[in-house]
Amino acid sequence: MIISRFFPVLAAFALAGCAGYVQGPIKPTPMANVKTIAVPNFVNDTLETRVEVQLANSLIKQIQQDGTYRIADEKSADAILEGKLEQIQRKPERSVQGNTLLSKEYELILSVSYRITDRVTGKELVRRTVRGQTTFFVSGSNALAADVLQDERQALPLAAEDLAIRLVSQISEGW
Repeated sequence: MIISRFFPVLAAFALAGCAGYVQGPIKPTPMANVKTIAVPNFVNDTLETRVEVQLANSLIKQIQQDGTYRIADEKSADAILEGKLEQIQRKPERSVQGNTLLSKEYELILSVSYRITDRVTGKELVRRTVRGQTTFFVSGSNALAADVLQDERQALPLAAEDLAIRLVSQISEGW
């Protein structure tokens, strides 16, 4: 008898916790109507060559993995994401013991500005900047044998992947 009186109250409390739940992705307001997105190659304002293609490829892979948007070509997409690689920074992180002028670990930072426009109306939906970063160690047994540029080149895909994760988070979650 007592159980039959409290059961409806208990059920109401249990189901009330799910009242605001929405299944599936919740896009930022400007991107609410966007289902497909095109990602052309980025513009490269740095002296580093072939990074723009790597950035676009990393971004496409991350968008596909996230699943909020589908990738389409520029003629059929709802929106177009245009990006510009503005800066590549290499900062020393850790110096060689006994010689503070030499570094054995660096931080690589990629800075990109991007905008998303509606393909049909041309209206700008989103304009933001994002940074991707990674660290890398200098190879070689001594300072003369070290090839910092080659090591930086090998770290670029990791920084591009970090940038893609952050950018997709901004466009799919709003932050």
